[in-house]
Amino acid sequence: MKGIGLSLPNRGILFGAISVSEMLELAEFADKGEFFDSVWVGDGLIAKPRVEAVASLAAISSRTERVKLGVCCLATFPLRQPVVFAAQWASLDVLSGGRALLAVCLGATTERSGGNAAAELTAAGITSRERVPRLEEGIRLVRALWNGPTSWDGQFWSFPEVSLEPKPIQDPCPIWIASNPDPARMPERRYRAAIERVATLADGWQTAVTTPEEFGRKWDEIRTAADAAGRDASAMTSSAHLMINLGDDRAAARAEGKRFLDTYYSMDSSDEILDRWGAFGTPDDVLARIDQYLERGLDLPILRFASFDQPQQMALAEQTLLPELQRRRGPVPAC
Repeated sequence: MKGIGLSLPNRGILFGAISVSEMLELAEFADKGEFFDSVWVGDGLIAKPRVEAVASLAAISSRTERVKLGVCCLATFPLRQPVVFAAQWASLDVLSGGRALLAVCLGATTERSGGNAAAELTAAGITSRERVPRLEEGIRLVRALWNGPTSWDGQFWSFPEVSLEPKPIQDPCPIWIASNPDPARMPERRYRAAIERVATLADGWQTAVTTPEEFGRKWDEIRTAADAAGRDASAMTSSAHLMINLGDDRAAARAEGKRFLDTYYSMDSSDEILDRWGAFGTPDDVLARIDQYLERGLDLPILRFASFDQPQQMALAEQTLLPELQRRRGPVPAC
């Protein structure tokens, strides 16, 4: 295990699950503590609105000094103008002293995943079929802008040579891809393309709502494909966004976790979804589930408290779950 991440519910600010001050205090607590080495926020626009991700991370950067600052995942990346975004993300990396960690994804395409995905695409002037090529071209274009003067002649963007400033402090500034391809629900060619996309374009892989067995199989496929493409698969990082709720009463912890997730993601979480998404119950229950992912190659568990009392869950985790997790990865580097 390479680290432990804390996912802060920046959408929860909109419905009272967390306040701005609580979110910033939790980030500061994670930064000063001994357990976390990264802090994450989510991203969304119309389908799943929230306090905007880059702005949230900029605020968090002013309250922290050590932890990496990530977004899991930047669902609006295919909707964003890449030149403007490249400047925004490079600025975040500069302001944070080189701590920005970008994970991009395609975003929601159906109402099954909650929210109004169709309205979001329509408002952005983008069709669903454009999401994949926009994501792929956007990654290449952002990297080119960060590397130096560049001109571009692509499918969606074209311009003569420009030099973008500032450049990120990190060189290279990492870009991960967040995805959860499902071979049972998509054609084989699309599944293979999703695996190849991570293997050839990304510095790491992030996923969610997947069983440990599925996670391990996909991660093995990504690394095999990366090696076949001549990349160093050992340099890539795997992460999973896991929802947890700690409590002595397993049924009560699961029930609160469901209420939180249903509100947060505008959906009705089935038992299957809850079982695939995280763990709810005693610290031993949650730890046992995380261990199943670690045994299958997970480098970075990113934990979100599926709770309407984030500080209380953090206090309980600090006393019980986090010390056990830390033993599995060693100490967090000092500031």
